Amino acid sequence: MNFIEFSQVSKRFGDNVVLDDLSFKVGNGERVTLIGPSGSGKTTILRMLMTLTKPDSGTVAISDEFLFHEKQGDELVPASEAHIRKVRSRVTMVFQQFNLFPNMKVLRNVTEAPIHVLGKSRDEAEQRGRELLEMVGLQDKAGFFPSQLSGGQQQRVAIARALAVEPDILLLDEVTSALDPEIAAEVLDVLRDVARSSDVTMLCVTHAMRFARDVSNRVLMFGDGKILEEAPPEQMFNDPQHDRTKSFLRSVLEEV
Repeated sequence: MNFIEFSQVSKRFGDNVVLDDLSFKVGNGERVTLIGPSGSGKTTILRMLMTLTKPDSGTVAISDEFLFHEKQGDELVPASEAHIRKVRSRVTMVFQQFNLFPNMKVLRNVTEAPIHVLGKSRDEAEQRGRELLEMVGLQDKAGFFPSQLSGGQQQRVAIARALAVEPDILLLDEVTSALDPEIAAEVLDVLRDVARSSDVTMLCVTHAMRFARDVSNRVLMFGDGKILEEAPPEQMFNDPQHDRTKSFLRSVLEEV
């Protein structure tokens, strides 16, 4: 089943065309990594799935439900805010900058959405929150404020918070770009565990090519708002076909 489907989606900011008649699909439980130079449209795709950016044309669907449109008879009309919220509730995102609530302790950062969005009891949310903090190696930081944590620890809390809402789709936007390499490796190890131990559909934007190789079922190379090439990771990294893919990978991977 196609779990995510972009169909002829275009988006421009002023004169800059960010997505150009883009169509692609992601299967249920599939893990797809988007690579390519800055400005090629990758983060815009994630922002659309989070409804932070609307397409200028085309449609986005999650599990056969349109995100920005509703069916009215045989026609598609702009969706109501209630419809958009309902469809988007299946999606969560881990951002480059951790976006934790600075005035809330770690455990409350993780439990706030399950309580207020999913309607869970505080006891249930806290029990699950502690399990997730243990999974990311931060069970001893539950009573700390974000400012008392390192950047890597904050990002691991952000991952636990994202998983706490039981998403069908997990979006990862350059989640280690603000971290030192050693700390970034710890965060990526956590995400590898998530990929191995869950069936969540993952869409990832990253320059961490080894991570992309490890967790992806498929890699999409973007340029100028289009998909230039797509392939399983071994093929993409060992035998890229498009000249721009080869050039991009040479710039980020010593061995390619």
